[in-house]
Amino acid sequence: MSIIEKALEKQGGLPPEPAAFEAATDGPASEPAKPSPQVSKKPQIIVNRERLQERGMLAPDAASGQLVEEYRMIKRPLLMNAFGEGAEVIPHANLILVTSSLPGEGKTFTAVNLALSIAAERDKTVLLVDADVIKPATSRLFDAHERPGLIDVLEREKPLADVLLRTDIPKLTLLPAGRQHSHATELLASEEMQRLAREISQRYPDRVVIFDSPPLLATTQASVLATHVGQVVLVVEAESTPQYIVKEAADMLNTCEVVGCVLNKTQQGFGLGYYAYYGYKYYNYGE
Repeated sequence: MSIIEKALEKQGGLPPEPAAFEAATDGPASEPAKPSPQVSKKPQIIVNRERLQERGMLAPDAASGQLVEEYRMIKRPLLMNAFGEGAEVIPHANLILVTSSLPGEGKTFTAVNLALSIAAERDKTVLLVDADVIKPATSRLFDAHERPGLIDVLEREKPLADVLLRTDIPKLTLLPAGRQHSHATELLASEEMQRLAREISQRYPDRVVIFDSPPLLATTQASVLATHVGQVVLVVEAESTPQYIVKEAADMLNTCEVVGCVLNKTQQGFGLGYYAYYGYKYYNYGE
């Protein structure tokens, strides 16, 4: 029985179904890491804060509140792993994939809120990557769905520096999904994607990269992307997603060293600070 299954069993199973930093420039991934420089350029995206509020998301400048505390709880062990403060050193641990078993469980909600929460850190910068190239919800949320992005970089039609978008939220930068592509899965599995992941992982020592990924059981793209990252956050919709579905999705991540779960939309509180490493389980009982 996997660690995630044990965690689920311990909780009695799930109910039945119902800031920017400087744009990176192309260069060898082996270059020495250097601090993110201060950016004085005008932001390319003005974040629609009213839209975030309408969708129940974090306010970028919020310092307190239930949702703020929940994401503080979620991000802390991720950051410890990302910067070598955990029990073990994890390769590419600053690359974090956020996914779910099925559509509609809240993986984009979680990815965006996690990025906003980490952007509030004093000494961290965040790159939010919309890797759901079929349904780019993150790009749409930030009005960037018609801009070039990840796919264009992988096709070598655009350099990374040209598609990174500075936002007016300090320390937060966005990489949109880019154009639609019939062979997106192959591009995400390519050596070019490995090179890109390695570059954005190593270029700045204070950088955290959050990938908003497609659902695991809806497409093979999420499991392919998971091979490039150091940590995975699996979002589970409470009172909706059956336990067997969660187990099936978790099995697709069996090559990942660190997989955590966020229980989303639950009406039942479990208390803050409940997690265990290497299969740790987080609980978010926000919207």
